[in-house]
Amino acid sequence: MDKKLVVKMIKNCFKQYYVADFTPIGDKDLEELTNRILQLKEDEPAADLYEVINDTVYEFLTG
Repeated sequence: MDKKLVVKMIKNCFKQYYVADFTPIGDKDLEELTNRILQLKEDEPAADLYEVINDTVYEFLTG
């Protein structure tokens, strides 16, 4: 899976919660989120990538 695509989708997901062009996440956290999403997708290939990203970002913001 393309890591750049996942990063772009994560940033787009944050736009739901914050003003455009503002991502309240550092590079380290972004890397961790990306790796977590890629691992979840690898563990469950049938899962919808969009849903995995939305769920992971929501968990990050609320937890």
